[in-house]
Amino acid sequence: MIYIEYKFTIHPLQPGRDILLAELGELPFESFEDYSNGLLAYIDESEDKADLLEDIHILKSEEFKVSYEKTKIEQVNWNEEWEKNFHPIHIDTRCTIRAPFHPKTDSEIDIIIEPKMSFGTGHHATTYQISELLLEENCEEKRVLDMGCGTGVLGILADIRGAKSVDYIDIDPWCVENTEENLERNSCKGNVILGGAEKIEKEYDLILANINRNILLADMVSYASHLVSGGVIYFSGFYEEDLKLIQEEALKNGLAFIKNQVKENWVAAKFTKN
Repeated sequence: MIYIEYKFTIHPLQPGRDILLAELGELPFESFEDYSNGLLAYIDESEDKADLLEDIHILKSEEFKVSYEKTKIEQVNWNEEWEKNFHPIHIDTRCTIRAPFHPKTDSEIDIIIEPKMSFGTGHHATTYQISELLLEENCEEKRVLDMGCGTGVLGILADIRGAKSVDYIDIDPWCVENTEENLERNSCKGNVILGGAEKIEKEYDLILANINRNILLADMVSYASHLVSGGVIYFSGFYEEDLKLIQEEALKNGLAFIKNQVKENWVAAKFTKN
């Protein structure tokens, strides 16, 4: 995929940044990042329409001065970039996520992940948190769905912890290919599928959905309908201020909130189906 970066410069910075973030959150932006003078927002090139920002009121406000510039973010060789910066990730002393070029560790669970052009190495707060929560979860004989699988690391962890079966779904062909490669690296098996929520066909005991707020809200009815009664679903990929929206939509779909944790303002939340 090719992404477009919107770099917004905002004055005064606050509450301007919070207002802009709230408005942009209603659009198909996939991630946001604060910087010293404003906000960075990223969107799939296919979603970057000419009238995208037409209804963003703060851009027309006399109280704030907001300007922006756009940059196309080309796909990069993540293998090369990763080797420059990547260090092993240690989760709860029991699990290590490392690259093929790192030596094997003494961890109870030793996962080898090499990204192709995909997300999910354990460095991001969302991946780390769900990995941490999965170490608490009973995965034995569970049918698992890794939705928006990226590198496949979460499903691989569930597999190693005794899952009966794991399906992996992602809209990005790079992620599908990368997950297949990482399954082989870790001697795991699974069904890797290209697509979105429309590709969910089975029932699952455990669903892992680390995507973004807008997709989680849009597709929650599908996730919930394919989760067995008493099943568990983990949501992540959204900010702490969005947790209430996730909880409200989950409740509409028969999902009861159990708990959540926060790391660097990113949330991982656990729900179960009534």
